[in-house]
Amino acid sequence: MAKRNHRVGLDIGGTFTDFVLYDAEQRRISLYKCLTTPGDPSVAALEGLGTLTAEAGLTLGDVAEIVHGTTLVTNAIIERRGARLGLLTTQGFRDSLEMGTEQRYDIYDLFLSFPDPLVPRRHRLEIGERLDRNGRVIARLDPDQVRAAVRQLVDDGIEAVAVCFLHSYANAAHEQAVRALIEREFPQLFVSLSSDVVAELREYPRAVTTCANAYVQPLMDRYLANFERELSLRGFAGALRLMHSAGGLVAPAAARKFPIRLLESGPAGGGLATALFGKLAGQDSVISFDMGGTTAKACLVEDGRI
Repeated sequence: MAKRNHRVGLDIGGTFTDFVLYDAEQRRISLYKCLTTPGDPSVAALEGLGTLTAEAGLTLGDVAEIVHGTTLVTNAIIERRGARLGLLTTQGFRDSLEMGTEQRYDIYDLFLSFPDPLVPRRHRLEIGERLDRNGRVIARLDPDQVRAAVRQLVDDGIEAVAVCFLHSYANAAHEQAVRALIEREFPQLFVSLSSDVVAELREYPRAVTTCANAYVQPLMDRYLANFERELSLRGFAGALRLMHSAGGLVAPAAARKFPIRLLESGPAGGGLATALFGKLAGQDSVISFDMGGTTAKACLVEDGRI
């Protein structure tokens, strides 16, 4: 039973995968690092877990908990390695991803350019439905129009669909009806609803966040499904939890459904660790900096607050 005091911290970066094994009884840590396997990150994760536990005289069955941080979501979006993506939106709002909010991150740059939207225009299809700001139906959803639009996307090789209808934060019925249709007739597609991902005002932030979620959903779903299965085959019966962008933990099922919440998973762990070690050293105001293989991350901790 003493061996059940072992916990593992796992962080998958763009270049390296890092491991920490903590023995709560002995108050001792063991470290391991290996190269990330981009084609299937679980390969390096499982290899490292096996080596780390074996060197400590343990098996994965002796580990009580695995806490998992990652920059997989961040790197996939930056490097544009996500799914072929489609968007269904209310008629008249097809171009909101490109129009944005008309804000510029450098107002004096006359040649400023923005990254291309995650969904090309030909894959952004309009649906003739409409709700008012209170969620009352102005124009009903036509299932036949939805079916034809989704068929068009499937025929063009789309893997995931984001659905962002006007005012769906006030009434999610139309978006939910679209998901039910897709799950029934196009079960191979991944679907993200804006009313699930970020049920808030303002069309552009809601649409772009939902698209980002759908863009990385197939990647994270395949990775976590394979990782959980292989862990079970290797005897792991403890808890697997993933760090989200605010520094908390979520279950794998939530991470597979809402991978966008893991966007700053790795950096959040670094910020938490910096705040902890700063406090132990008697310093409440510190800065962390993490130079990774794909991205660099910085965090200001002021008066103990990240």
